[in-house]
Amino acid sequence: MDPSHWFIFIMYVITFTFKKMTACYDGCSCLTDIKYINCSGGNLTTPLRNVPHNTEYLDLSRNLLTVVQAGSFGTLWSLRVLLLKENNLSHVDDGAFSSLQGLRRLDLSGNHLSALGPGFSLGLESLTELLLDHNHLTVLESGTFHSLDSLQKLDLSSNLISTVKPRALGYLTGLRQLHLEGNHLTSLGSGLFSTLRSLEVLGLRGNLISSTEPGVFAPMSSLTLLDLALNRLSTLGYRTLLSIHTPSLHVLLEGNPWHCDCDLQRVFRKLSSIHRVFLDDYQELRCSQPTELQGRSMGEVDVELCVGETVTVLILTVTVVITVVAAIIMAEKNKKNSVAKNWEESVGLDTYCDNYN
Repeated sequence: MDPSHWFIFIMYVITFTFKKMTACYDGCSCLTDIKYINCSGGNLTTPLRNVPHNTEYLDLSRNLLTVVQAGSFGTLWSLRVLLLKENNLSHVDDGAFSSLQGLRRLDLSGNHLSALGPGFSLGLESLTELLLDHNHLTVLESGTFHSLDSLQKLDLSSNLISTVKPRALGYLTGLRQLHLEGNHLTSLGSGLFSTLRSLEVLGLRGNLISSTEPGVFAPMSSLTLLDLALNRLSTLGYRTLLSIHTPSLHVLLEGNPWHCDCDLQRVFRKLSSIHRVFLDDYQELRCSQPTELQGRSMGEVDVELCVGETVTVLILTVTVVITVVAAIIMAEKNKKNSVAKNWEESVGLDTYCDNYN
């Protein structure tokens, strides 16, 4: 096609698009043919009213919303995507999204939410992606996500979460990605992930985790990426990762204050021999303790970690061998002395008898 014809064609497409995109609300743009409303950055203080029932995409990002009340979105049964990120939201009413029964993606990231009520997920049975990152959540309550049977991605990163109540994640049986990076978790107890059999990605980077119970990851039979980097782990139980029965598991562990000793070296050596477990950042692991190894990489010192123990074992072995040999020699010597004494006594008795006769 002639370049001038390309230019005319492009200008036609642009003109046609802008004709279709109309100002349907103050500060908003609409593409009615694809049921799209974009009101991002529009200084809205309340959600839109009288939105067409067939709207599928509604963007209210970067506005001045402070609360989402029950009934705010009417009966938008066709809505597939709702973006509410980077507002000033501090509260969401229970059932605020109950009319959005066809919603697939809900973005509430970058707000000021500190808690979610037990009715938060009402009506969201079709939701597949929920973004709650960069808020102020501190606790995950037991019933918050109870309606999210179809959810595949949950992003809770960059909050203040220190407590996950029993069964808080128990309803998310179809979840494939769980992001908890940048929170305040300190430990991982058994049962925390007990129903997440479909989970493929678990992000725990940048928490305060110092301990994990051996079977905490065992239920996740589909896990392919486990990110535990930048926590407070100083040691790692062998069975912690061995209990994950997946064909291929990639693990990230850098940025933890490792206590480099023979026990830890044995764990990593055993794990490296398992072909389905990949310690992707092993060469980046640094020792924090003991002091003489501080700052050195695990890959650099792993051959040294069991040297002292090996020497000790050798010394003990040699000592035992010497002791046993010495005992044998002493026993033989005593035996010879006993035989000699018996012989002397026998000879003396014979001599006495001869003289007597």
